[in-house]
Formats: sequence, structure tokens, C-alpha cells
Amino acid sequence: MALPPGGAGRGPPAGPFTRLPTPGLAGYNVAWSPFYPDKLAVAGAANYGLVGNGKLNVIGLVQQGAAGPPGMRIERGFDTQDGLYDLAWSEAHENQVATASGDGSIKLWDISLAEPHPIRHWHEHAREVFSLDWNNVRKDVFASSSWDASVRVMEMEEEMEGETEGEAEGGGEEENIRHQWHPERPSCMTAITSHTACVYGCAWSPHSADLLATACGDGHLRLFDLRSSTMTSATPGVGASQAPVATVPVGGEVLSLDWNKYRPMTLATGSTDRAVKVWDLRALVAASASSPGQPAAGGAMGPANTAIMMGHEYAVRKVAWSPHRPNVLASASYDMSARVWDVDAGEKMAAGPLVGAGPRSLTAVHDAHTEFVVGLAWSLFQEGLVATCAWDCEAHLWAAR
Repeated sequence: MALPPGGAGRGPPAGPFTRLPTPGLAGYNVAWSPFYPDKLAVAGAANYGLVGNGKLNVIGLVQQGAAGPPGMRIERGFDTQDGLYDLAWSEAHENQVATASGDGSIKLWDISLAEPHPIRHWHEHAREVFSLDWNNVRKDVFASSSWDASVRVMEMEEEMEGETEGEAEGGGEEENIRHQWHPERPSCMTAITSHTACVYGCAWSPHSADLLATACGDGHLRLFDLRSSTMTSATPGVGASQAPVATVPVGGEVLSLDWNKYRPMTLATGSTDRAVKVWDLRALVAASASSPGQPAAGGAMGPANTAIMMGHEYAVRKVAWSPHRPNVLASASYDMSARVWDVDAGEKMAAGPLVGAGPRSLTAVHDAHTEFVVGLAWSLFQEGLVATCAWDCEAHLWAAR
């Protein structure tokens, strides 16, 4: 599908905002604490992440009166020898944050400790780790994706009563079909290696502990069901590659994805074709279930594609659904803007998805950054409050209208 020139329908400005400089560190992603309403963190890298060190900044909010968003201040900083590309707060421990490094490592930090050193360290990827996502259904596991075209997933087996530390609960189908990160494991047990290019993003379903979606540089959105038996090959002691239950050609390299917590099997993607797309995968997954071993496929303008939001001038680097409203979606782009969309307000075509490009669907634009906007997150506690970070070495807080 040919997209119209970017900039169509600029939308209303997002309104007042506050900024926090992070000198010398380009922001790569921002995430709000799921436990503290006044705390967030930013993963950053020197020299735009091309070479040099990185830093995890833990940020606290500062109330500035009734009008406008709160201010920000850096409470803690954790330095790394390589740039940081992503972060994820633990869903089980209020003071733990995992970070993704350019050297292929993942580090776990406890922000309550005086010593500025990681409490866990894994090095399982061969190239840059670009995405982390903590499972918020099974809160003791997380996943990572990398430029090495793999997704690493693992779980820690539960201990039986009376067993010594490190002894695992034995046997059963459950042990064989779950493969997820766990902070207590010293190394990765299994890798999903069925991608053919960089895996820019991975995200767990908010409705199922076993559904994991990925965004890949080969132009596809993939959905993996870790309960399925579609294990394609395995090397003893290393793990197996798993076939997806759905493969969706998106258009352009897929740089980001996010699940809608209110609408089951609904995801959004951002890609290099400048479009934000919404997908309903229920029919594709049902088709895959009826034909085991044959992953379902569908693409843009097909029945799975329910909406296309257009207006960004360059690649869409980040998408995030509102945690408070099912129809509200935010996006961040290399065009130095972040935008908020009403995905239900697009124009209906004769056939195909809703198409949004004008003021009905584009509800706010934040264009105060002066470099690529690559990180974006909604506050989980204050409706409509958005945090963004960019390569201009600043984090912004602003209110989506």
C-alpha cells in the first residue's frame, strides 16, 4: 500500500511539558515502575549508542503545583561499559530493573542497594540486546531479543519442599514446553532462532503467560505459543528453535510492537514504512490451531490488519498502548515527534482497515525533542501522562490530550 507524504494532519500540540537533561547520554528507552507512581527509569548510551559506555538513570517525580506535568530529578545512576538499549522493571520485585546492553549482555540491578553494581549478569546473545520484556502474568520470568536474530527465553524450575537450593521440581509436560528467562538461572537454556534478521522487539501477551510476539527486521510480526509442540530442532544442552503460530508481513522493517491489554490478541506495530498498524490475530491463531504445524499468515490490508495510522515522516521507532483506554495508542519516530492516536476514529475504506491521518484520529503531537525520539511509555498510575526520551539527551514528561 502506498502511503501519503508524512506530516498529513499534524494534530493538536500535546501541551505543557517538563524536561530532564541526561548530558552525554542519548536516551534509548524509558519505563515506568509498576510499583511506584513517582518513579521511572531511562536507559541511555554515549555517542548515540555507536560506541562507548551507557547508563541506567532512575528518575523521581517532583510535584510543581496543580498545573502541568510534574518535574523530574535523577535519584540514582548505574554506569555500564557498553551502551544500554532497553530496560524492563521487574514485575515481582519493586526495586529490580533489567537492562539490555550493546555487548550482548543483560544485567539486573537493585536500585535500593548502595553499591552501583549489577546483582545478576548474563551474556547469552552474540550481538546487541535490543529489547527486554518482563512477563506480567508469570511475574518471575522475562524475555530478550537481539540483533543476532534470536530471542532468549527461560524459566526457573520450582523447588520441591525439602529440596536444597538449585534442585528443580522434576518432570512433566510443563517442564518441556516453557522456556523463559529467570533471574536465578546462570545461563540461557533455550533460544527461539526461527527469525531471519534482527529481532528489534519482543513482548509478552498481557492475557496469556505463554504467548510471545516479536518484531523483526525481515518485515514480519511473529507470534509464538510456548505451549505448542512446534519445536523444529534441538541440540542437546542448548535448546530448540520454535516455529511461530502466526507470521504476519507488516511492511518495512518492524521496529516495535505492543499488546492491547483490553482487546485480546490485538497488537500494534511500528515500522520503517512510517505507518502505525493495528492487528487482530484471533482469526490467524484459530487457523493455525486448526492446522497444526502450519503457521498462519496475513498482511497489511488483510483481515488481520484493522487500522493504519499515518502521519509520521520517518520510521516509527516505538509504539505503546494506553494502559487506561483501549482505543488510545502512542508512537515515537525518527521524525523527532511523538504522537497519540485514536485507533477507532479512522476513515473506513470500502475494504480493508480503518485509515487514520487527520485530526479525528491524531489527537496530540509532542514535537519538542530535537533528535530521534526512540523511547516512549505511559504512566501506569496517572492517566494520560507520557514519558519520552530521545537522542537529544533529554527525557520529557507531557500530557496526552
